[in-house]
Amino acid sequence: MEPFYHYNDAVSLTIFILQISTLFWLVYFVIDSIRSITKVPKLLPVTRMLIFDFPLVSIILPARNEGKYIEKCLKSLLSQDYPNCEIIAINDSSSDKTGEIIKKYSINHSKVIYVETPPIPPGWTGKNWACYQGYLKSRGNLFLFTDADSTISSSTLLLAVNQLLSEKLDSLTAIPKTLANDFWTKVTLPILWTFSVVRFSVIKANNPGTRNGFFYGSFFIITRLAYEMVGTHKSVRDEIAEDAELGRKVKEQGYRLRVVHGEKYIQALWSRNPLDLWHSLVRIMIPLYHHQKKKAFMLMVAPFILLILPLIILPSVIIIAGHEKDIFEGLTMLFLAIASILLIVTNNILQSRYVLFQNLIYSLAFPLSGTFMLIAFVSSLVKSKQRHVISWRDRTYSIRRESNNNITTG
Repeated sequence: MEPFYHYNDAVSLTIFILQISTLFWLVYFVIDSIRSITKVPKLLPVTRMLIFDFPLVSIILPARNEGKYIEKCLKSLLSQDYPNCEIIAINDSSSDKTGEIIKKYSINHSKVIYVETPPIPPGWTGKNWACYQGYLKSRGNLFLFTDADSTISSSTLLLAVNQLLSEKLDSLTAIPKTLANDFWTKVTLPILWTFSVVRFSVIKANNPGTRNGFFYGSFFIITRLAYEMVGTHKSVRDEIAEDAELGRKVKEQGYRLRVVHGEKYIQALWSRNPLDLWHSLVRIMIPLYHHQKKKAFMLMVAPFILLILPLIILPSVIIIAGHEKDIFEGLTMLFLAIASILLIVTNNILQSRYVLFQNLIYSLAFPLSGTFMLIAFVSSLVKSKQRHVISWRDRTYSIRRESNNNITTG
């Protein structure tokens, strides 16, 4: 008796196995995207005011060469409905007009406190050092950390503090509306955001029973007690992806963390141009490689297997289907190839429509985004063997981990 399903040769078998594997992961990504969109709580409007004494919030804003964006950010922070806050704006050795703009605002607005960073000591990254200097100047019982290329609506701080206190949380971070200025970032963001959601699972981060945690650098609030107990930014001083690492420490040490959708209230610029996007991909890959090599290699091959391979396989499957004696076998392989491509587009549409809020036409350019990400990730792993591996915000960082963690700045 012949088997119900058979293969004519090793090529058909190999293609079929690749198709099944790809389809499995694409279904997983679509389900995970839907869960992230629907199951994650939102930053809620205030229906009942639970704040009576309005604890002082120290807004810590590090800025390096942000002359194009810092003024818009400061205006959004000064427009907050929350009545009791200070804005500690740190000029991180900028070579443009960032420092001048901050000084001007500190003169005209008593809430703005200007801080100039001293030279970076060995073992620190620039942003972590700047955040730490802001902490040293702070007086608040709560901290809000944000980025100079982010803006928040006038009610955001009040809503976040109210939710933090009403739910008895130690920290709260909000998913921002991610902005992009260029074509390459817009076509790359849907799948990049999908990978990010899988790696930094919001569902797991909101589960008190797990040790998974992270922050979005554009907006996270934390109590002074929790921040100091996890060691402040000093405990992550050598981390490039410091927001993710700090959130992980908060969750691992048993503090309550909540991730919420904040796209209605917070906007953050992902990258300014294709080169900035390239550096941001390198910034993702290098720390992952040094912490978890297997996951780094999996992330490297993912763009090829999930975005490029289905398009490579499709012509082969059409040829096989046309010459296949077993019509069922040929049609099955053709169906799997088409289904994979449709799932890629479906996932990209979900991310574009409900998370990124950008034109759905960018969802169709996944072959370009897959190629761009693959080249960037492969380049990152090659650079990880070199002395100078990461360029970020006009600085070059070297990561060496022979006996212990160490970063030097060039």
